[in-house]
Amino acid sequence: MRGTVEGFSYGFVTPVAAFLMACLGGVLGLRCVLRSLRPHGSFRAGWLALGAVAIGSGIWTMHFIAMLGFTVREAPIGYDPAITLASLGVAIVMVGVGIFLVGHRGATPMALVTGGTITGLGIATMHYLGMAGMRLPGRIAYDTLTVTLSVVIAVVAATSALWAAVSVRGMLPTLAAGLGMGVAVSGMHYTGMAAVSVHLHGDGLPAGGGESATSLLGPMLVGPVVFLLLAGFVVMVDPLLVTGDDDHRDPAHPPHHRPGAAAERHRHRYGDHRDYRDHRDDRGYGGPAVRASRRVRRQERAGRG
Repeated sequence: MRGTVEGFSYGFVTPVAAFLMACLGGVLGLRCVLRSLRPHGSFRAGWLALGAVAIGSGIWTMHFIAMLGFTVREAPIGYDPAITLASLGVAIVMVGVGIFLVGHRGATPMALVTGGTITGLGIATMHYLGMAGMRLPGRIAYDTLTVTLSVVIAVVAATSALWAAVSVRGMLPTLAAGLGMGVAVSGMHYTGMAAVSVHLHGDGLPAGGGESATSLLGPMLVGPVVFLLLAGFVVMVDPLLVTGDDDHRDPAHPPHHRPGAAAERHRHRYGDHRDYRDHRDDRGYGGPAVRASRRVRRQERAGRG
């Protein structure tokens, strides 16, 4: 018997909440990756790891919240806790591989393609591994073409996110990139869910086993949500990430090489209380103060003579 699949049992509550979590993880992760790329930044590996866990947690939380709205009208659905948690680990590890690759190699085409492919496949693996953890009295079948489309969306979304992580500067562009990442990840999820069909066994329809989504809601989400809150706190207390003061600084032009640095050094040499023009004019000859002192010395010599 074919089951009646409903992907929006709670209306738009679960899609909107899932989208916001994906955006939150994306924005926090992009800011952390950007922080790791600063010319004089410290703890680079730590910032990259924080960004990977933030993005992976945001994507997985988005998936879990979206699955709360997935039901089969004729049968209960349960979830295997071990497989569900394993999908979280896959998301974090695969996203981390892509972020570390691009973070250390830079935004080269090869690094972006390789890192984006690995990360996108990790996102898709997380999604379908989470689906494999579902327990119901029947079997789940997938449309191959739609599944392929969802994987392509995941790879493109991951590549775009990695490019944004090393290219986007400023808070507002990062927010826009995070929103785009939320749209892409949500699109991948619901495209994958559109490929699902459920075939139930017999008429008795015994319980499928596992834990219900509502009973797992608290234990499963508390860890990722708390981590996202902590990551948000870390980002907020870092003034460079909040204000973006160094976001537009070109690493090829450090402070001591930027235009005007020579004049600044000369100004400090002669002191802030006296303008440099009093000592040296534009042609390199003596300024007004130097010329006045020379006149005084000439008059003194003439008087002695």
